Amino acid sequence: MHSIYSYIIVMAVVTYLIRALPLTLIRKEIKSPFVKSFLYYVPYATLAAMTFPAILHASDYMVASICGFVTAVVLSLKNKSLLTVAVSSCAVVFVVELIMYH
Repeated sequence: MHSIYSYIIVMAVVTYLIRALPLTLIRKEIKSPFVKSFLYYVPYATLAAMTFPAILHASDYMVASICGFVTAVVLSLKNKSLLTVAVSSCAVVFVVELIMYH
């Protein structure tokens, strides 16, 4: 049976290599506008791809999750603070669940 420490070490090495290899292999400045644009948007796309499914499954009820998501998007587009968006979205999910399912 494998030790949990071996799993932790393998994960640490893989994480380190993913971050260190680009720094060691790419020495010169990237000049391609396409590559620069791609690298600029990768973190946002990755965060969205990981967050969106979690938003839809955060509640037991899809309708409540969608209402919270819509609330977050609307408040974000109105340039509200992160705290306001988060608290409002949670409150909307709570109220929708309270009204519809209890």
